[in-house]
Amino acid sequence: MAGRRPGGGRVPTSRPGPPTRPGPSVHSRDTGRTDGRGRGFERGWQGAAVDRDGPVGLPSERLPTVKRTAALAATATATALATALAATFATAGTAAAQSTARSTAQHAAQGVARSDSYGTKTPYAPQQDLRRYQQAPAGYTPVFTENVARHGSRAMSDREDGDAVLALLAEAEQAGGLTGLGAQLAPKVRTLLDAGASIGYGNLSARGADEQRQTALRMERRLPGLFDAIAAQGAPIVVETSGVARATASADAFTAGLVAGEPALAGRVEAPVTDKNLLYFHKQPQNADYQAYLAADPQLAAALAAVDADPRTAEAARHTVRRLFTAAFADTLNAERQTAFARSLYALYSAAPDLSVEARGTDLDRFLTPSDARWFGYLDDAEEFYQKGPGFAGRTITYKMAGVLLDDLFAQAEHKADGTSGAGAVLRFTHAEEIEPLAALLGLPGSTRQADPAHPYSYANNPWRGADVSPMAANLQWDLYRAAPGSKGKPAYLVRMLYNERETAFKGACHPIAKGSSFYDLDELERCFGRR
Repeated sequence: MAGRRPGGGRVPTSRPGPPTRPGPSVHSRDTGRTDGRGRGFERGWQGAAVDRDGPVGLPSERLPTVKRTAALAATATATALATALAATFATAGTAAAQSTARSTAQHAAQGVARSDSYGTKTPYAPQQDLRRYQQAPAGYTPVFTENVARHGSRAMSDREDGDAVLALLAEAEQAGGLTGLGAQLAPKVRTLLDAGASIGYGNLSARGADEQRQTALRMERRLPGLFDAIAAQGAPIVVETSGVARATASADAFTAGLVAGEPALAGRVEAPVTDKNLLYFHKQPQNADYQAYLAADPQLAAALAAVDADPRTAEAARHTVRRLFTAAFADTLNAERQTAFARSLYALYSAAPDLSVEARGTDLDRFLTPSDARWFGYLDDAEEFYQKGPGFAGRTITYKMAGVLLDDLFAQAEHKADGTSGAGAVLRFTHAEEIEPLAALLGLPGSTRQADPAHPYSYANNPWRGADVSPMAANLQWDLYRAAPGSKGKPAYLVRMLYNERETAFKGACHPIAKGSSFYDLDELERCFGRR
């Protein structure tokens, strides 16, 4: 890529001619991918994983993203979601948005510990003030942006946990075994289940749609010149999703936010295209080794069994049960039933903030103490870490498959820089199962340390937290800046990375244009990620 001229060649006004993925066209479904230049998947991600000083403690493999089914845990469901939900948030100041803001403020007031306790179900919050971003160096103009975003807050996958909690509450009520606090729980659970059913289990909630809409509005405010140019030049905004209803609805809400902020973009947003190989890779046949790891890997099974066997799990479950049931009734429950009940209750507790509009005023904070909630949050984080995050030292099974997504991030920036793409933006909407491996592969903050098998993952020895790495609507963004035509002695193109909207450095082997700068020469990134 050396020798790019500032300003590049003439930029076409259509999607790049050379496809960035193998297959008949960029719009074909379920296709594999290369970088569009004959440089395949292996060179792209393996160079990043093993080359030079990659992420600390991480070899060339990382954890995938499928959650272990604990007792009474929900099973995945995807039901159809009307795309009209996005239109509900197409203008500012809706009742739903106002309710979301109130709920966000209420939960923020509870502090970081409560955020930790929600794990990957934590509602989204941007991590940097709009007024505090570094300015691009003089002479550089934004010409392209791309993202990878998790779907926004959603309903629980099904009603299994709720039904399990209600069944034990009913059994206790019949036996006269509920405490005063316990007697208040069932109506709350029914309200949450009704709220989930009202939008479809697993589907995007009103809060989730507003998370996406607000993120889009902030993107536009960070890059006003870019979106003005997209509107004026007729550049397409390409939208890709996993095809799952909540991801597609997130894309609709996000693009509705863009259009609300700049109505001239209305004709520039392309219809969402499904690409499961790129945005739902954890379920695809080419990653059968990862699926086998989740199903039957002895090291994984042993690690998760050890986490569950920690005496603090039984202690937290017992404490939870004895607050809701009389001592006499609690004594009839063995440790397994107590733990199953407490973990199902925690699953509902962590889902409640995501339904803050549909189940307004309903939360389960009173029914789990902060310390018990945080412990159950740790158990969920441990599962995520070993299944989707950095995982075991010396292994790459869980994150190597994210190489296809890293390749595509580079390919789209390269096509724009080479003048072979007319796209103004590429927007991708996916799941935690893709975000967490990508974070590990890139060595993003919190995802740089694997676990020694002799010392299991814990909050004391590892910075990985689901609430930070992959909250609802988590996102990664690359902005591409071009030097003014005729510039000499300057990089032709610069890249800035944002992670959950915070300016974020690339791995240590990559050198920014100046110490402390958030901007990197695109050629330098290609060098340090082994792409040339």
